[in-house]
Amino acid sequence: MRILLPCVLLFSTSVAQVQFDDYFIDKSLRIDYYHIGNSVEEIITVDRLYQQSAWAGSTKNLIDPFGLGRYAVKVYDMPSNKLVYSKGYDSYFGEYKTTAPAKEGVKRTYHEAVMIPFPKDKVLVVFEMRDKRNIFRPIWTLDIDPNDYHIVRESTSRGSRVYEVLHSGDPHEKVDLAILAEGYTLKEEQKYESDLHRYVDILFSMEPYKHLKSYFNIYGVFTASPESGVDEPRQRSYSSTALGFTFNSLDSDRYLLTEENKLLYDLAGQVPHDIIVVMANSKRYGGGGIYNYFSVFTSDGTWNDYVFHHEFAHALAGLGDEYYTSDVAYDEFYPKGSEPSEPNLTALLDPEKLKWKDLVTPGLSIPTEWGQRTFDSLGTARDALGKQKSQKLSELKKAGAAEETVRLAAEDFDVKLKRVNEEVISFMERHPLRGKIGVFEGGGYTPKGIYRPTVNSLMDQFNKSDRIFFAVNERAIEKAIRWLSGE
Repeated sequence: MRILLPCVLLFSTSVAQVQFDDYFIDKSLRIDYYHIGNSVEEIITVDRLYQQSAWAGSTKNLIDPFGLGRYAVKVYDMPSNKLVYSKGYDSYFGEYKTTAPAKEGVKRTYHEAVMIPFPKDKVLVVFEMRDKRNIFRPIWTLDIDPNDYHIVRESTSRGSRVYEVLHSGDPHEKVDLAILAEGYTLKEEQKYESDLHRYVDILFSMEPYKHLKSYFNIYGVFTASPESGVDEPRQRSYSSTALGFTFNSLDSDRYLLTEENKLLYDLAGQVPHDIIVVMANSKRYGGGGIYNYFSVFTSDGTWNDYVFHHEFAHALAGLGDEYYTSDVAYDEFYPKGSEPSEPNLTALLDPEKLKWKDLVTPGLSIPTEWGQRTFDSLGTARDALGKQKSQKLSELKKAGAAEETVRLAAEDFDVKLKRVNEEVISFMERHPLRGKIGVFEGGGYTPKGIYRPTVNSLMDQFNKSDRIFFAVNERAIEKAIRWLSGE
């Protein structure tokens, strides 16, 4: 195993049909590596390679047609110089590089992994990243000999209890989900099992999953945590858990991620999986979802079913966030002048090439006026009340006010906040364009320059009671499901 720096342009970029048995055996090769850098520098160094159990992915669809994610891995058969496998994905480092610390030059190191089919012969693995013009460029290459004795071939079993919740067929022909337990103690295993079945029901309660249930295999993987819950750093609350998930990831209060990537893949590797889902035993609102990496949600948090679906859609179909009013850690997530790769966001650089042009409701203009100024004014009023509440309560406490006085002041603000929130919900629920497909400005964490396909869907946070993806998002999800299933 050695790192090479050849001219990758020597290798064919043909996307002709690849016959799995010509190039691969029915095993997985897991490539673990370290991703190091900041917003302008990136270095990748190999950690270890693992031969794992049967390949869970499709044996028919091997060349990624979607072009999603900030990164891509491409596998070239060295004897024939042929592209035999590719996949786009996102990563924790990819998100970190958009944050203020990364732009200030602070370097971080993240452990990452990609799974590819196990090659029969020597291959060149090329890692690519998007440049500022959204074009994929090679960043690192790895020459792999499948007979190399450095490849770890030991079992990754960790003694977890596996629940087969749904079996619809051959893993090569299904979407295989591994739902991992996080923050459940041994005494809470029964709760995990109950939560597991509850969320499988929630998954198939909505389209397009409802009519595509037969396309899924679902496994639960229970690994007991020493302590219950997950870390909540801002509350000075910490728990020793199986996977080390923590709120305040990337310094965003609700963002729930882990940097224990090796553990994550070890535990998921006990079952066939295309997508890793983590169920965290917590009542906090929050979660996370990274394309072709994993999604995580809290089992008992506020709006938990919304978070589950929202984050899973990120991980499965590469859908982008359609909101712009919530605090996030990112600084210019989508560079100006470039088109987002996500199927549900656009910079509208060329209206004639709109991704969802065929789905636009007849008669709607592009872009579509939706009353953004009115909506933003409601949001401004809500934010102002929230700040006034915090300031007033802080002043009362500093002045030594009685607990009853503080409580009554808080209740007064809560009544006002409830009234404004009801206006926001009403604005969305009664909007004349609700459910219509257009091009609505505001999305991708910015109020201007990025557009979404609907006024309100499950991929935004404007009205979390709206449990519908609508046509553009549903189509993207269904395409991902069918592709992973070999259609």
